[in-house]
Parts: sequence; structure tokens; C-alpha cells
Amino acid sequence: MKKAFSYVLLIAFSLLFIAPLFWAVTTALKSQQELYLFPPKWIPSVWKFSNFAEAWNIQPFNLFLKNTVVITALSTLGQLISCTLVAYGFARFQFKGRDFLFLVVLATMMIPWEVTMIPQYMEFNYLGWINTLKPLIVPSWFGSAYYIFLLRQFILTLPRELDEAATIDGASKVTVLFRIIVPLMGPSLILVAVFQVMSCWNDYLGPLIFLNDQTKYTLTLGLSQFKGMYGVDMQSIMAITCLISIPPLAIFFFAQRYIVGGIATTGIKG
Repeated sequence: MKKAFSYVLLIAFSLLFIAPLFWAVTTALKSQQELYLFPPKWIPSVWKFSNFAEAWNIQPFNLFLKNTVVITALSTLGQLISCTLVAYGFARFQFKGRDFLFLVVLATMMIPWEVTMIPQYMEFNYLGWINTLKPLIVPSWFGSAYYIFLLRQFILTLPRELDEAATIDGASKVTVLFRIIVPLMGPSLILVAVFQVMSCWNDYLGPLIFLNDQTKYTLTLGLSQFKGMYGVDMQSIMAITCLISIPPLAIFFFAQRYIVGGIATTGIKG
């Protein structure tokens, strides 16, 4: 009985979370006349799949997709490389002030991005990077405190005997990292990659601040173009929202096993 109640509760909450997605899909498939019916009509009379192609072609979404993919790929690569190197340093190297420096890195997580937004804009404007993709890519190559923490915690769970055995065989610190540590960090690296992809793919405020030219826009900025001064193209908004939600949902679906494994293997040892 208790198990059955748990299943009913899980199904009820699942339907609660699925309902907005279902509404978005059905709205994208409706005709213009059915959009504002009251009471609302959940299932359209005619399924207009052409709405997706029409919405995609209203704005240059092929270009927006290209910009988003470039930003997401380079940012994710930068986070993986930089955070792995920093986490390895904090986990395996002994140097004066290491713990204090790590505490400072963790403390940066308490600073909201809105606080550093204006100083960053002034810095990037001085460098001449405004209206380029650099402000959305380059900072990722200097690491993220949260990802550094996750990777460091995982490396601490690995026995030092692995490093010592490789060192006895003549391996350098760099060799130990890339030939021994990194292959064992698979779940944690996938976790960081998924989080970063989600963050970049859905980022709206960053591109809105740093990009002015439409040729540099990302998918999220392109989506906002359907909201005008005198009206909102709800049909196109729902259609594009459904399309750009497919990659994150697919990534999460295929990587959820690694996400759970990556979270489970961090935070065990401090």
C-alpha cells in the first residue's frame, strides 16, 4: 500500500511538471484562431506542424544556432580544462596558503553575477570585446568555483597510491593527471559539461548585455524578438521554445546516469 501511494504521488508530481511542456507543444501546433479561446483548448483541432518551420524562418535562427553552438562548445571546453587543472592543484599539491586560497575561491560563489555585471562590462568595453562572442567565452577559460569544488572533491576520493606508483615509474605530474586522474574523472567531467551546456544554452542576460548586432545573437535573444511593442507572437514563441528545448532535454536524458554518478562521488572526502 505504501509503495502504491508513492507511485501515485510521483505520477501526480510528474504530471504537474509535464503540463507546462505539453501546453507549449500544443500551443505551437494550434491555429491562430485557437490561441486565445476561452476556456482554453488543450488539443488543437488541426495539428499545424508547419508552424515550426514558419517560426524558424521568421528570424535567422540558423545563424543564432551557430552562435549558440560556438559559445556553448568553447565555454564548456574551457571550463573542463581550466577547472580540471585547478582542482588537481588543490587536491594533490602542497603549498603555503593552499587552504586559504581554496576558501577564497569558494567565497566567490557567494557573489551574485549581478554584482560583477557592470565591472565586467566596463572591462570588456575597455578591451573592445563588446558586441563580440569573447565576453561569453573567455571567462569560462578561467574556471568556475563550483566546478572546481566538484572536481577537487572527486580527486580527493582517488587514492594517492596511484600517483605515487606512476611517479616511481617516471611519470611527471602532467602525465599523472592526463593518463591516470582524468580517465577516472569521467562521471564528474560529464557532470560539469552538462551543467555548463545547460547554463550557456539557456543564458539570456549575458548575450543581452554584451551583444548588440543581430548577427551575433544567440537562440535566447532570437526568441525574444517575437515580443514586440504592440503584441506578442505567442505561436512562434512556443514553437521556437519547443525546438531549442530539445538539445538540453536530450543531453539530460542520455547523461542522467552520469549526472547521478558524478554527484554521488563528490563531497565524500574533504
